Amino acid sequence: MYAVIKTGGKQYKVSEGATLKVEKIDADEGATVELDQVLMVVDGDNVNVGSPLVAGGKVTATVKSHGRGKKIEIIKFRRRKHHRKQMGHRQSYTELQITGIQA
Repeated sequence: MYAVIKTGGKQYKVSEGATLKVEKIDADEGATVELDQVLMVVDGDNVNVGSPLVAGGKVTATVKSHGRGKKIEIIKFRRRKHHRKQMGHRQSYTELQITGIQA
């Protein structure tokens, strides 16, 4: 059984027991989070596709940790112009452990 959920502007395919990193969610570590934007639920041959969301669909997850991703370096360079600009960015994330899927 798996589901497709939407959180943080992205879509994820999740199954029970899986861990995934999503955009930062304001919740404490160890807290239970309910993700109610379920786009599709598949249980064997039974496929339930929402339009756009599955009615009564819910995915429960436990917050494992919060963190920041790898540093991405942004370099802007113009040759022969004495121009060089360097920046960096680290995106915050929340690691979730999927505990249940309901259709």
